[in-house]
Amino acid sequence: MADPQNSDRRPEEVIADALGRLRGRRGGWRGMPGPHDGPHHHGHSDGPFGRGDGHLPPRMPPWAGGRGRPSDGPAKMRVLVALASASGPLSVSEIGDAIGVDQPRASRLVQQGVEHGLLRREADPDDARRTRIVLTESGSAIANGFRGERREAIRTALGGLTETEQQEFARLLAKFADGWPQ
Repeated sequence: MADPQNSDRRPEEVIADALGRLRGRRGGWRGMPGPHDGPHHHGHSDGPFGRGDGHLPPRMPPWAGGRGRPSDGPAKMRVLVALASASGPLSVSEIGDAIGVDQPRASRLVQQGVEHGLLRREADPDDARRTRIVLTESGSAIANGFRGERREAIRTALGGLTETEQQEFARLLAKFADGWPQ
């Protein structure tokens, strides 16, 4: 059965969104250690965003590797991608929920993005006590470039599947991401 929310979207878009929802949900429960947080791992994570020790692949912008914890690089990129994917500005709490981090860490990531000119704070027109976060032109360019690279990598990986298999894989992965504990 097709998911009406994803039925008119390309498989690589559905897969990219599902992977984005899964990324950062360490073990599924906040505060619980994830697969790379064991006693022998020391917080380093090897993967597409770098070695986990602050060294990032060349395509990552310098902002992604700046100050903060070594694991902040991927989280900084997820902030940009979450805002680029959203239908409008987000609050710091909404950003935290979108990328799977707590509010204090989301606040720190947003502040670093503001300092680097990639994010901007603005007053919420519906509630002056709230602040919304929006991408600047520079932040949007970085997020869209990264999203394009990610979708191209997904398209390449899907190359060995038939169109029907691609649709089914996208549907199942989205369903899996929806069921993964927050």
